[in-house]
Amino acid sequence: MLFNSLAFLLFFPTVCILFYCIPASRIKYRNLLLLLASYYFYMNWKPVYALLLLTSTVLTYLASIGIERSKEQWRRKLCLTAGIVLNLSILVLFKYFNFLALNLHNILELAGLSIPMPSFDALLPVGISFYTFQALGYSIDVYRGKTVAEHNFLTYALFVSFFPQLVAGPIERSCNLLPQFKSKHLFDDVRVMQGLRWMLWGYFLKLVLADRCGLYVDTIFNHVDKHNGGSFLLASFLFSFQIYGDFAGYSLIAIGAAKVLGFQLMENFRHPYFSCSVGEFWHRWHISLSTWFKDYVYIPLGGNRVGRMRHYFNLLVTFVLSGIWHGANWTFLCWGTLHGLALCLEKAFGFHGKHQSPARLLYWVVTFVFLCITWMAFRADSLSDVITIATSMVTDMGIPYVQDVGYGVIASALMAIIIVIVKESSEEFDWAIRRMLGRIPLVQYVYMASLIAFISLFGIFGNNQFIYFQF
Repeated sequence: MLFNSLAFLLFFPTVCILFYCIPASRIKYRNLLLLLASYYFYMNWKPVYALLLLTSTVLTYLASIGIERSKEQWRRKLCLTAGIVLNLSILVLFKYFNFLALNLHNILELAGLSIPMPSFDALLPVGISFYTFQALGYSIDVYRGKTVAEHNFLTYALFVSFFPQLVAGPIERSCNLLPQFKSKHLFDDVRVMQGLRWMLWGYFLKLVLADRCGLYVDTIFNHVDKHNGGSFLLASFLFSFQIYGDFAGYSLIAIGAAKVLGFQLMENFRHPYFSCSVGEFWHRWHISLSTWFKDYVYIPLGGNRVGRMRHYFNLLVTFVLSGIWHGANWTFLCWGTLHGLALCLEKAFGFHGKHQSPARLLYWVVTFVFLCITWMAFRADSLSDVITIATSMVTDMGIPYVQDVGYGVIASALMAIIIVIVKESSEEFDWAIRRMLGRIPLVQYVYMASLIAFISLFGIFGNNQFIYFQF
């Protein structure tokens, strides 16, 4: 079920009404309602894939119980390893099997061997990377003693499947979300209004910013051989805002929806395009994933508590894995590697971007240009397309192509970008007028009414899927 669908606009208010109709003291009945609603939400894509969600839940539940009950260290490690291997095996089968088989076939052909490889023809389950990582993070936290194993299976199943953040995050931590399922959540009109404002801004980011930019981006990147460097330059700029609006929009809708129900999800984006270094960018972009890789990959490898070369190796491995996490394509591995190398260079030269103007402005420009360039690799369908794009931007920098898309689409996309920049600038730099107007209730109603008007006039209402659903 898409957030930007009529089905969700009927589903969500119904769940909220039923949730608050159940007395706050009846926590287990509220949780049961949310669990059933979450599975119904997920089964709207393909019902059979709910079995995979349930399997991941059962495996990590049993592994964590086993970890808690085991006295010997080797038994604890065995339970954790079994849970990780089994969960990752499911993820690899559905997400990476065909990619690995194809590349193995190509390698064997280079060696003069022609061995037919099997294929696994199944649609990638929506959100499998997100709920798998959330469940694995819980098991690792139990093993480390950072959280206590949850014995109530229904409560734990709700933690893994909570519908606002089920298919595209934020990737929650058990120490934050699990205890909230044991608390009473009273109706609070101030909190509900805040949640609705976040949801509304999220819808603006998705329906207006992301989907408007996407009209041009898809036209260019889906026909790479027909366009010049100028078109790729404009498309990469617009894609930078498309993917931000799409993913940050989803995260805000998820956080806002949870807020309406009384739950606090972690922040996932913090004005990432105001970053003045790649390192700073990853403290602001997809925070739940970057901190997951930091806590469960980078630090266990040794983090920065090792020699310089090993530190660089740890950084590079972490970002290569982050790239692969996004999908079974060499383009994602290329994208992750570029970011890893950039971070290594920043560490090597002591570059952190924390300088005063005007130097900070220069660092911001350099960082933003790097991000736009690397987003090309992320968006391209293949490495050959990446090479074509890079070549065109060097040898054929012509006027951007706009004929089939129209100047109106470009203008509306740029208008949405300006609105986002102004709003986020006021928050990033804490403008005094924003603080003053924020205390006036009438301003909040005007703000929400204006957003609704913009969404109604310029939104793309075609049930466009969120980009990160494919991951």
